[in-house]
Amino acid sequence: MDRAFYDALETREPGERESALMAALPGVIAAAKDRAPAFRDSLAKVRPEDITDRRALVDLPVTRKAELIELQRRNPPFGGFNTVPVGEIGRIFASPGPIYEFEARRPDFFRMARALFAAGLRPGDLVHNTFAYHLTPAGAMVESAAQALGCPVIAAGTGQTEQQLRVIADLRPIAYVGTPSFLKILLDRAAEEHSDISSVTKALVGAEAFPSALRAEFRARGIGALQCYGTADLGLIAYESTDAAGDICEGMVLDEGVIVELVHPGTGEPVAPGEVGEVVVTTLTPEYPLIRFATGDLSAQLQGPSPCGRTNHRIKGWLGRADQSAKVRGMFVHPTEVAEIIRRHKSIIRARLVIERPASADQMMLLVELGEPAEPASAIAETLQSVTKLRGTVTRVPEGSLPNDGKVIEDKRPIG
Repeated sequence: MDRAFYDALETREPGERESALMAALPGVIAAAKDRAPAFRDSLAKVRPEDITDRRALVDLPVTRKAELIELQRRNPPFGGFNTVPVGEIGRIFASPGPIYEFEARRPDFFRMARALFAAGLRPGDLVHNTFAYHLTPAGAMVESAAQALGCPVIAAGTGQTEQQLRVIADLRPIAYVGTPSFLKILLDRAAEEHSDISSVTKALVGAEAFPSALRAEFRARGIGALQCYGTADLGLIAYESTDAAGDICEGMVLDEGVIVELVHPGTGEPVAPGEVGEVVVTTLTPEYPLIRFATGDLSAQLQGPSPCGRTNHRIKGWLGRADQSAKVRGMFVHPTEVAEIIRRHKSIIRARLVIERPASADQMMLLVELGEPAEPASAIAETLQSVTKLRGTVTRVPEGSLPNDGKVIEDKRPIG
């Protein structure tokens, strides 16, 4: 490893990277179709050798995280997405749901070492890992990555603040890994009790929001903290980086081992560059291939390369949740239904369903940006009722006026 990058993959020409990812894609799809029961049916009519670019990938079905509980119930333990038997697995985890995930028997299975390196960790750095080790995978994800990087790990886990402060003071780790909120708890308690944890100067945080004010507070206390974005199913998706001056670069760089799409919520269709969309990921993991796996998270692509020198695409990070389903007058309305209305009316450029309760009854209004020739609002309203089985009004708004925030359904009803 050189001082700036984890490996040569991070600085490839973008065209070279895209060619490599697309060249690997048919083999991944073929293996999934042959050895993962979940894909045997959903990809039955797919010829893997034809899936060699992103346009072809868009035609494949999307698998949603919300479906995993039912899929795993029907085909335990992993819903048929695994290509190896349980006997060849290293660890099994249980996330809320429950949803079961696993780690295969090879180093850095979740590809987290790249994020640790970007956060400044180097071989030999002692890491204080406060992600949970009990059933959930975060602790093991970081530990296996740190060990692959050559970093010893303090298996701290969550809670036991007093004991953790004593461990840090005694063992003098250089890096903290965990949630930003727990790092603040440790720092505040250490200040109250005059405990010396000043050895910690680097941090990789995740699993929750990381406000800029909290980042600045950590920096004022001598800790440079970067964040990463990943899931228990997919592993690392993207991570923050710094430039040559040590300043944090805008956005997050995508991991080298995934293909990321941003799609309209409720559909599998890509959004325009810069538009907010749902994060859909295809992994190149042979033991657990996930093809067009919808995370339920919203993000947007940043244009241009990162100032850090890495050449992969960047996303803005987590911008909210894509699952905007709402219950109206006793019936659920889903983003897929808004997408169906748009599909049926070619003049609709963009639409947003707004739900309000001005008095005692729920009301729906579909805001639409229309191209010319514009279809009549009455016709769109008929489709709205036909698709959702609920009455609602349709209002035309100026083109470009709907916010670029990924929202398809906006629920404005008061809580409580």
